[in-house]
Amino acid sequence: MKESINYYYNFNVSEVEYWGSIYRFKYYGDSFYFVPLKRLDTELEDIILVSKELKSRGILVHDIIGNKFNEIVTNVNGGNYILLKPIGDIYEEYGLDSIINFNNSLLLNANKSKIYRNSWAKLWSDKLDYFEYQIRELGKDKKVILDSFSYYIGLGENAISYVNSTIAKYKPDDRDRICLSHKRINFPNYKLNYFNPLSFIFDLEVRDIASFIKSAFMAGENAISYLKEVLRLKKFSIYSLQLLYARLIYPTYYFDIYEKVMNDEEDEDALIPIIDKSEAYEIFLQEAYFEISRYAPIERIEWLLKKEL
Repeated sequence: MKESINYYYNFNVSEVEYWGSIYRFKYYGDSFYFVPLKRLDTELEDIILVSKELKSRGILVHDIIGNKFNEIVTNVNGGNYILLKPIGDIYEEYGLDSIINFNNSLLLNANKSKIYRNSWAKLWSDKLDYFEYQIRELGKDKKVILDSFSYYIGLGENAISYVNSTIAKYKPDDRDRICLSHKRINFPNYKLNYFNPLSFIFDLEVRDIASFIKSAFMAGENAISYLKEVLRLKKFSIYSLQLLYARLIYPTYYFDIYEKVMNDEEDEDALIPIIDKSEAYEIFLQEAYFEISRYAPIERIEWLLKKEL
């Protein structure tokens, strides 16, 4: 990979470190990340437009570096990559107040529609159908997954029903704006990932909030305290509160690792710490329901609230 980077970018890099699926290196004191492109080619134009607009507002997102052929995407060994140059301290952390401010830095308009995501129920349903097909065809030797899969599929189906019910009963109001969001937020929420333009999408702001809270729970943090904080910081409509709860129910934390296992990027034992927290997460979902209900009468999930833990 070092030879390809030097060729395509006219660099003279002596050492490249492989970091998961990412290659990172330093050049004249600056850090660079050569990352596989996991976005559609059709989305890149909007991503670059968003990056430029943010920079014009003084929000320094990471730079996308073109190669010597003035192309953003570089194909190496059959894979597409993009070179990123991070801006600032990559380990600077961003909490919920920063997330709320960032979400509202840019709202959706017609020029950015290619990175708009809001059909949650359909996206989730299609994904679950595909996962179930995968398990039937490829999962016969995955004992950890086979023992846990149906539980998390059930949670996913609960979340889908919750979204569909919300859309049927409630309408968004002026507070429910489609704003700049991320495919995924982790805890701790480091600048390295948070200001990576390849993560940008547009969605309701509860997407990022739910992602942060779920990741914080899996990291051993007091997730209910983060939920209380965001409910104090921001006044949401009942529509958004319902969808916030739906996203808390949907187990991205399991499916993200599941996908890596099925793509041979992770051993299935990586799921065990997640599975071991299943009962504790049900307790969190119970507490989250009652906390959110202090602000709006969101719908109940009877099996969850009646379950003795």
